[in-house]
Amino acid sequence: MTSDSVLSNRQSAARHTKVIRAPSFSVLRLLSDLRVFADYRDLLYTLSAHRIKVRYKQSVLGIAWAIVQPLALMLIYTLIFTVITRMPTDGNVPYPILLYTALLIWTFFSTALTSATNALVSHTHLVTKVYFPREILPVTYVVAALFDLLIASPVLLGLMLYYRVPLTFNALYAIPIIFVMTMFITAMALVFSAAQVRFRDIGMALPLLLQIWMFATPVVYPLSAVPERFRALYMLNPMVGIVENFRRVLVEAAPPDFFVLGISALIAMMMLPLAYIFFKHVEATIADVI
Repeated sequence: MTSDSVLSNRQSAARHTKVIRAPSFSVLRLLSDLRVFADYRDLLYTLSAHRIKVRYKQSVLGIAWAIVQPLALMLIYTLIFTVITRMPTDGNVPYPILLYTALLIWTFFSTALTSATNALVSHTHLVTKVYFPREILPVTYVVAALFDLLIASPVLLGLMLYYRVPLTFNALYAIPIIFVMTMFITAMALVFSAAQVRFRDIGMALPLLLQIWMFATPVVYPLSAVPERFRALYMLNPMVGIVENFRRVLVEAAPPDFFVLGISALIAMMMLPLAYIFFKHVEATIADVI
């Protein structure tokens, strides 16, 4: 089923027949907009499934590509940071499994944000012809990236068995951590996709931004490597609490650092409604600009 047919069916069900663009937005209509978004949840599910199917269509490896990227990066960084530079790690957990755990959550973030940034500009034919809650488009890319995370997760279990790292009940904390991560990614996706409509430089600069951001996050190095005098400023990066605690609860068999995770959760909860308001404000003129 194509995106056009999905939208055509959804439009008929919702009795929108001639609407070309969304009405102007005001903050007072936020709850109303959220209700409309909920009414279109079947469209969200359908487009997300379509997004996953199209991504791996006519691919030899298929969904295995969701595993290849973090696994390949793990091998490369392990070679660089253990064989060449001999970076120390926290505790007794081997570096490869610490690295892969962080790369899992980072790949979710980078894949979702990179693809969602172009969600509106790559669907001009939909955005300019019919009305639907356009925030659905970037959100579908977040859902597709979350699917990749789930597909790549069994490799982590395999590494834990190989290195004899126990899986404890603390691993259940990974669920709320992923929830916080999804809130933060969705907020970023809404802002970047809306801004990309007017400023195409964002898509050009994003790969560089993500590369810098990764090295400003404890992905390839432990949090303990950050000097204490910079730690407070460092924690303002919401990805720090997410990545560090995801690794901590899964492979270090420890409960999360609730203070650090709380900072990330607070930032995500503040950003998401603000990002949604920004997106709906921009939405009223998207069809004219795009």
